[in-house]
Amino acid sequence: MSPFKTETHEVDLCVVGGGLAGMLAAIAAARRGASVALMHDRPVLGGNASSEVRMWICGSEGRNLHETGIIEELLLDNAAFNPDRNYSLWDSVLYGAVATQPGVELLLNCSCNSAEMDGSRIVSVTGWQTTTQRWQKVKAKYFADCSGDSVLAPLTGAEFRVGREARAEFGEPLAPETGDSRTMGMSCLIQARETASPKQFTPPPWANRYPGGRGLKPNMLDFNPNGNYWWLELGGCGDSIADTEKVRDELLRTALGLWDYYKNDARRGAENWELEWLGFLPGKRESRRYVGDFMLRQDDIVSQRDFPDAVAYGGWPLDDHDPNGFAGTTPSNVSIRLNTPYQIPYRCLYSKNVENLLFAGRNISVSHVALSSTRVMCTCGMLGQAAGTAAAIASAHNCSPREVGSLHIGELRQALLDDDCFIPGAVRVISADARAATLSAASSEATDLEMLRNGVDRPVGDAENAATVPLGSSIEYALVTPAKVSRARIVFDSDLNRVGSHKCNAFSNYALERGRLEMPATLARDFRIEVRGADGEWRIAADVRDNRRRLVKVPLGDAPVSGIRLIPQRLWGEDSMCRIFSFDF
Repeated sequence: MSPFKTETHEVDLCVVGGGLAGMLAAIAAARRGASVALMHDRPVLGGNASSEVRMWICGSEGRNLHETGIIEELLLDNAAFNPDRNYSLWDSVLYGAVATQPGVELLLNCSCNSAEMDGSRIVSVTGWQTTTQRWQKVKAKYFADCSGDSVLAPLTGAEFRVGREARAEFGEPLAPETGDSRTMGMSCLIQARETASPKQFTPPPWANRYPGGRGLKPNMLDFNPNGNYWWLELGGCGDSIADTEKVRDELLRTALGLWDYYKNDARRGAENWELEWLGFLPGKRESRRYVGDFMLRQDDIVSQRDFPDAVAYGGWPLDDHDPNGFAGTTPSNVSIRLNTPYQIPYRCLYSKNVENLLFAGRNISVSHVALSSTRVMCTCGMLGQAAGTAAAIASAHNCSPREVGSLHIGELRQALLDDDCFIPGAVRVISADARAATLSAASSEATDLEMLRNGVDRPVGDAENAATVPLGSSIEYALVTPAKVSRARIVFDSDLNRVGSHKCNAFSNYALERGRLEMPATLARDFRIEVRGADGEWRIAADVRDNRRRLVKVPLGDAPVSGIRLIPQRLWGEDSMCRIFSFDF
């Protein structure tokens, strides 16, 4: 018997791993009515995006492909609460999103290390919580492994893969001729801060040395204050889990030696810079990958294959890193830009042989080559939102994750679209009452009103899918007959093409002169929703100030209404016209 107490939690969904994928899985499931426990082995959320690793979050490349849904909420909150992009405040944004979400129980500093099975079903998982010195046991109907390293795979017998497939297995030109267990490596990042005067640096005696730049690749020779140090990468030639501690040790020696070279040898622009931060937790790119009912491959991505069960999309290049990393003699990575976006099917998000196990993040069912694109964090976050939404639907229907795909895939896709997740080629269903209602604008300057109910909530190709309305002017629905309308749904323009200081959640280095994060100038800041009762009288249903959301759902109560109108009043910028992608009910 253990002398330590065990606390037991019973929920619909247990999420293991609190990176962006796990966070969004937990939040999405809870918002859809499931009870959730999120077990995470670190003191802060965010995984590779957290202050412990400090990798900025990347996603799809291409016009109008910025990820929306919950990930956009986090980025907009970061602009509001952390305009100087302080990593600890970014941690607080992520923490607040989960800790204040009704229906989510957060178990931080808790490392999952055992699982109880009943045949092919997981019954519970147990983790050791270092801060309380207690065992935390979570019983659940469904489990989502968003741990990156797929910790539940060896604990449950779930089928998984490690390493690179041979080129012939899936006909992937980027794959090696012969398969192996090698992976992309891990990185310990560094951050520097610019000062107003020269700063000295004395390396510890155990740091590596790179005299004259020997041992560095050409892209490493010059200090670049605008780029991060992702190429401080090692560990792909061994065991990317078992070797983590010794790889970390070598990465620390490497990082300090590199900074010594910049400060004391190269003397190329780093004179006034000082080392601000040195990462001690390696950020990983690849380890175990689960096997689901489908494995996404290079050709699926390059050909932009259509999937009837698509629930997310990708758009990062095929970005395959040399397993030798920093120590290799070849280029650090091979990056191939894509015609994007490409679809990611739901069948990549649940286990082939463990019937109540989902997963999201860099451990989904993809080949090594496909992983080189799907692994980036905005994509992982969308996969998490899809997995969490699927778990809530499974719980509501008392069915397996696989049955969600076969019986309820339309419901899952529509739920994701309703929550502002873009699925290429998919159209959101508009209610019959909204389709039948008469839509009009008070101002003759308003344009393209029918775009508000076309079911596509962002520009796609040449179609803008947006209406433009003067501030202070109304858009109005007149219902055919009075009806109960539970909510109004609005999607404002948060500028999906914002770049630089307006988009990135964090800095790689801190320059003396650097831009602050700002709310998108195009986003509606103040607006009002009014409803007309069956008696013909208008009343204010919502008067919103300092809005920080692209997607807004306004509850309208239970009384029948005969009309609904939206009045945008002010933007975060100075324009006098408001772009709106959706306004329906």
